[in-house]
Amino acid sequence: MALDQPHSSPRAPSLPREPFPFLLHFFRHYTGWCVLVVLLEIGSSASGILTPYAIGQIVGGVTDALESREKIFALVAFPLGLYIVLTLGEVLFSRASASCRIIVAPRLRAQVTGELFAYLQHHSHRFLSNNFAGALASRISETSSSVNMTLWTLVFDFLPIAVTLIVSVALLGYASMPLAVFTLVWAVLFLSVSYHFARRIRPLAHQSANARSTTVGKVVDAVTNLASVRLFAMLGFERDYLQNFLNNEIAAARRWLWSNEKILWFQYLLALTLKVGTLLLALWLWQHNQITVADFVMSISLSLLIINEVRNISRRFIDLFEYIGNITNGVYTIVREHEITDIADAKPLQVTAGCIELRDVNFSYVPGSPVFEQLNLRIEGGQRVGLVGYSGSGKSTLLNLILRLYEPQQGSILIDSQDIRHVTQQSLHEQISLIPQDPGLFHRTLLENIRYGQPDANREAIELAAQRADAHEFIERMPNQYESLVGERGVKLSGGQRQRISIARVIVKNAPILIMDEATSSLDSITEQAIQNSLNTLMKNKTVIVVAHRLSTIAHLDRILVFSQGRIIEDGSHADLLAANGAYTQLWNRQANGFLVE
Repeated sequence: MALDQPHSSPRAPSLPREPFPFLLHFFRHYTGWCVLVVLLEIGSSASGILTPYAIGQIVGGVTDALESREKIFALVAFPLGLYIVLTLGEVLFSRASASCRIIVAPRLRAQVTGELFAYLQHHSHRFLSNNFAGALASRISETSSSVNMTLWTLVFDFLPIAVTLIVSVALLGYASMPLAVFTLVWAVLFLSVSYHFARRIRPLAHQSANARSTTVGKVVDAVTNLASVRLFAMLGFERDYLQNFLNNEIAAARRWLWSNEKILWFQYLLALTLKVGTLLLALWLWQHNQITVADFVMSISLSLLIINEVRNISRRFIDLFEYIGNITNGVYTIVREHEITDIADAKPLQVTAGCIELRDVNFSYVPGSPVFEQLNLRIEGGQRVGLVGYSGSGKSTLLNLILRLYEPQQGSILIDSQDIRHVTQQSLHEQISLIPQDPGLFHRTLLENIRYGQPDANREAIELAAQRADAHEFIERMPNQYESLVGERGVKLSGGQRQRISIARVIVKNAPILIMDEATSSLDSITEQAIQNSLNTLMKNKTVIVVAHRLSTIAHLDRILVFSQGRIIEDGSHADLLAANGAYTQLWNRQANGFLVE
């Protein structure tokens, strides 16, 4: 009776739960590429920073050849050749490094996205219910992008600065120790001040980003509910409501931009200090015959090159902090311990009869508010059982526990004498079909949505399932028939059409255990009658659990359980329960148009 599907259960990737180990986890996969890029960037930066030395030597040669100009090329041959080699080297090293980035960057981002998504898939229903889907998707996107940008910011921004300063100080030290000391002191002061101010204004950058994000969220919320805005004649109200958040965004952006502008002013003053200071010191040293003309030209050129390299260092620090912050948020949000996991030696679930048993189950969503206390229930294999009761009585919770979307705090749940905690979640879900009240359709074609129940189902099986679910006729009227896209969550379909696609998907899956949670609530009476025979056929030789507020849809089942405040207060067939004249009879008598009155 077991469904013939592969039981291989994909495991969650092992990811570090701290930001820096998380970064290293991905960087180590590209160690060779990273080393190559670092070497190429060092080559590019060194070539660029050595160019002023070559220029200085050329100028020195020109100066020496003033009295015998015919010797000019002989005097500058070596520095001229060095200049050409360095110029070509800078270009070649730089382009080779960029080519490596083109190869690595997309792969790195895809790997981070893929592993975070795979890890997210194994989080519990509770986790997914407590976090917005859009927020989780945004976290994955931001984290993968930030891992990428952290690597390249370090390699393409900070590494060239380090190489530039080290080589510059070395060259200046070779020419004149005072110039080297002056440049080194300036560099330490500039970097320290930039880092300090970047940390100070980092909260302002976050405030600006948060204000912008909040505004976008309000716009999305209003656009999503634009029909309601119009119908309630609240166009003006929504504009005024949004303006409050726009004003906050403007104020936050101004605080951030003004603070950044102050830092830029300070940096420009420090840059001016290096320019003027290097020029005056070089002139003084030349005046006292402590440096040559070549050294003079080199020192001035190096000062300009250093300034050009470090001018946006504060912005780079802020960007790096932002990337690390995004990674931290992503890691702490997604890469947390999974609530429900397979045990080490979990076996595939083997369904023979489909018997479901709950033994002394205690469960609560929050401590101190129990839903079930010492709940015992046995559903025989092949039995069709209906669950009734007012909202909040425990019906959906029972389904969630059987599906292992949540785990009981005490007790056990068994299927054919196998504790569901000891089998793989993959195999458990393979053996159970669920028709939920809200069909979870993908923004894919009708064919793909139906085939989701059995990925290797052929076209004939898909169409047969659609016919049995009374969906084939409306599908054929769609612009592209089975190749028609259904829109996000099936928005292009009516509620009844979405439900019929969900039923067709379950027909294709044909699992031995069937759970129906208000499966026909979105169908009109005529359509429900049209597919009822198909549902009855689908129920044959299966263990079936049906939750319904329309009691007439479960009256024909083998057994009906009446829930109240987490307890089963009545248990029997429709006829037996009516004869008992108890709670079920009261529910039956209180129906209006076939629905249970809450």
